[in-house]
Amino acid sequence: MNRPLPVVRLRVPTDEDAVAWHRIFDDPEVMEFHGGKSAELSVYEELTARQRRHDAERGFCFWTMLDEDDRVIGFTGAQPWPGEWGPVGEIEIGWRLGRAHWGRGYATAAARMTLERLRAAGVPSVVAMVDARNKRSTAVTRRLGMRLVETFVTPVGQRKGHCYRLDLREGDTP
Repeated sequence: MNRPLPVVRLRVPTDEDAVAWHRIFDDPEVMEFHGGKSAELSVYEELTARQRRHDAERGFCFWTMLDEDDRVIGFTGAQPWPGEWGPVGEIEIGWRLGRAHWGRGYATAAARMTLERLRAAGVPSVVAMVDARNKRSTAVTRRLGMRLVETFVTPVGQRKGHCYRLDLREGDTP
């Protein structure tokens, strides 16, 4: 079934978005594949500040995702892979939504907007690092036209994961 994607807007994160991210991600289900527990507000304050720097320096970041009523519902975007293992030197696309917004197409709609912005910034390809158990994120990678290129085990937690890749020079995404 191909339903229309919802209206979504992206903006560079503000100081206030750190509080909103902390509130909507304070949920064990949301954090299941991101360390399993809620992060302190200071983590989101640092993250939003870092994303503002990324946007100013690179033209992309993890943007705050807003719904049709301009409510903060999560983030999506891209940044250089931060790990010392995995796709070092690559640009990683990612998304995280508050649980109340799951299953409505927001992540797919926002990730497609992210891909358009990355193409405009001259990024040649992206990867998505996804916990192998995360069926929702795996489905988003498929809707974006990404292909599985590697299976890995995380150094911390020893979790099985998948690395998906999309060449942004190959034309439009689905």
